[in-house]
Amino acid sequence: MMLDASMHAEKSASWLHRHCPGVLTMLTLPYGLVVQTREKLYEKGWLRESRLPCPVISVGNLTVGGTGKTPVVIWLARWLRANGKRVGILSRGYRRTSTADCVLVSDGHECLVSPGDVGDEPFLMAQRCPGAVIAVGSDRYKLGLWVLARFDVDCFLLDDGFQHLRLYRDCNLLLIDALDQQGLAALLPRGRLREPLFAARRATAILLTRANQTLQALDTIQPLQSAIGHSVSPIHIAFHTPTLMNIATQEVRSSDWLHGKRVVMFSGIGNASSFRRAVECMGVTIVHEFEFSDHFPYSAIHVETIYAHAQQHDVDVVLTTEKDGVKVFPLLQGKENIWAICLETNVEKGEKDFLELLHRIFE
Repeated sequence: MMLDASMHAEKSASWLHRHCPGVLTMLTLPYGLVVQTREKLYEKGWLRESRLPCPVISVGNLTVGGTGKTPVVIWLARWLRANGKRVGILSRGYRRTSTADCVLVSDGHECLVSPGDVGDEPFLMAQRCPGAVIAVGSDRYKLGLWVLARFDVDCFLLDDGFQHLRLYRDCNLLLIDALDQQGLAALLPRGRLREPLFAARRATAILLTRANQTLQALDTIQPLQSAIGHSVSPIHIAFHTPTLMNIATQEVRSSDWLHGKRVVMFSGIGNASSFRRAVECMGVTIVHEFEFSDHFPYSAIHVETIYAHAQQHDVDVVLTTEKDGVKVFPLLQGKENIWAICLETNVEKGEKDFLELLHRIFE
């Protein structure tokens, strides 16, 4: 069910994909030319790359839509903190309402803003990364200098930074969703690629996410290998272990608690199919799914409609993503049966090499 007029744009795009694919294919040509020209200008030094006075680790992807960047940034921030590093996180703050050049999300002790002010991912990271200084701004070099003028930071994590070529990074991590081979098929607007596949050559390492949900995980990177002309090695395979958190009460339960239950689910993320697959793996009966656009601006009427649908169909639990949960929390009005699926990152293959890579950054 679509509850907002913004869904019409997505339906129009789907119509074009079905009936006029040639139009979209033609539009990829100027888009690809602009993207490749920009990369070449940085590569030749005609556009300047700026360097912050401390290590920068970038986490990004080639596609629009979710590949698990936020859970990976959270994992890295916690690992760095556990290894004695003072961590800063720099994010663009996609679809934030604040117009300030630099906004402090967290000073390392408390979250200072609302999700709407800075975007849902930075707000979520502020909740999940105690001790990390988090800030948003479109110019991440300027933002990093702004943070360093106010806090003692040993290193920065650059959230969604693979295309932010202005800022030099000491480690460039590229995330590929093991379940999303289709996402690597074509450039925008025909497909979901932000850049041609050969841009993967800029990566220091590739993390294949959600690899535990398929037996053909390594097949996903074959197009990358063909595009860059050599095998991709090593591959660091990450997967996400879900837990459940009640949005209203903050109660945490294992995913086993869901087994056999009837659920209504909703999400406003870039890759809703990955969320649905994660829910299906928990042994539930999905009565209905509300799918909204990425970074959807929920209102009380949306939450009321979802909750009423769940009550009407006698479901046991309403499920959403952790990112959506932080946005609907202020709208709950006593509704305490909405649970968020929280993802924890684990490195399943190549962990030793990956951690050695991180240690070398600080040598």
